[in-house]
Amino acid sequence: MNARSFTLSAGRLHAALVLLCLAGIAASLTAGPSAVGLGAALADLFNGADTTAALIIGEIRLPRAILAAAVGAALGMSGAALQGLLRNPLAEPAVIGVSPFAALGAVMAFYSGYANAHPLALPLGGIAGALVAVALLHLLAGRGGGVLTLVLAGVALANLAGALTSLALSLSPNPFALAEIVFWLLGSLADRSMTHVGLALPFIVAGCLTLATTGRELDALTLGETTARSMGVRLGLLRFKVVAGTALAVGAGVAVSGSIGFVGLIVPHLLRPLVGWRPGGLLIPSALGGAALTLAADAAVRLPASGAELKLGVLTALIGAPFFLFMVLKSRSLAP
Repeated sequence: MNARSFTLSAGRLHAALVLLCLAGIAASLTAGPSAVGLGAALADLFNGADTTAALIIGEIRLPRAILAAAVGAALGMSGAALQGLLRNPLAEPAVIGVSPFAALGAVMAFYSGYANAHPLALPLGGIAGALVAVALLHLLAGRGGGVLTLVLAGVALANLAGALTSLALSLSPNPFALAEIVFWLLGSLADRSMTHVGLALPFIVAGCLTLATTGRELDALTLGETTARSMGVRLGLLRFKVVAGTALAVGAGVAVSGSIGFVGLIVPHLLRPLVGWRPGGLLIPSALGGAALTLAADAAVRLPASGAELKLGVLTALIGAPFFLFMVLKSRSLAP
């Protein structure tokens, strides 16, 4: 059975993924230490009733669900776009250092005091960190860098971002610095509010819309750079759109959620056979799949009955790291 036999029509695939997202939103709204009837709570919320259930849904769980969907969509689509641009199946925001540098940018905005003085400083810091990471990756790996070069460059950048983040912790006199650093390193959507949604969502939407315009060019790039140029693809503009879209979406997402790894690696790999291996056709499904996966993971971290909530980034790493190792071993077995 060949790969194309698994291909689904775009409409059916999108519909299935939208249903998964809706199920994830329902799970996110109902997961938590306080049992809440979802239907009654939503009715109270929409009617403006000042009930405990409405406050729990409106002030705690709804912002968290929106951010989980938005951040997951940003990571999934960015992973698919980076894999298509670099023509490398191991490319994704965390593996190549974008997410750690975005977290570093957000941390620096916080410790410099700009985050408290200017509401936009936090997402802008995350975006700036992501841009720096992508620029450094391009310089280190170059255009023709293979899988090993890309992974080594990403590991170097991730470790550099981690070291600089630890340095910020060491030099900060703030007694709450350790808790903030742990938040950014482990990733979490706990205690997020509509203020965070308002700060991050416009940048995430702008970044995803930018990435969504690259589908035709990414499909053409699979035929090689020379052929893509003959088809009218401006490679410089394509790289700029992918870099800018990734920086906007991932940088803003990490600024409010911390580092959440491997979503951009897992989702495109799972969905790629269903779209006929087309990079352009993978963008929207990866956004929907990333949203569904992050919603499910964020609901799962609230399941322990003890009330001690797991960190979202820890759970995605526990899922993603074995998957990453599997992909490395698979690439080795397919090598001549």
